[in-house]
Amino acid sequence: MSSNVSPTPQGPPRSIATPCVQVCVVDGASSLCLGCYRTLAEIAGWSAMTDAERAAIMAALPEREQEVLGSRDEG
Repeated sequence: MSSNVSPTPQGPPRSIATPCVQVCVVDGASSLCLGCYRTLAEIAGWSAMTDAERAAIMAALPEREQEVLGSRDEG
C-alpha cells in the first residue's frame, strides 16, 4: 500500500532567541553566568528546550541579575 503523503519541506532551521552576550564567566556564589544569568545546565540544554521552557527562564533573568548584583554590593 502506498501513501500519498508527501514529506514536509525542510527549510533553514529557525533561530532560537538567547540571552547570551558572549561573556561566559560563572559566578562562584550563585553558579550563574555573569553574562546571561543562566545556569550551566540551562546553557547546555538551551537548544533542546521548548519555547515555553526558554520563555520561563528568560522571564526569570532580570530577577537573577538583581540578586547577583545585590549580593555583590553587600559583600
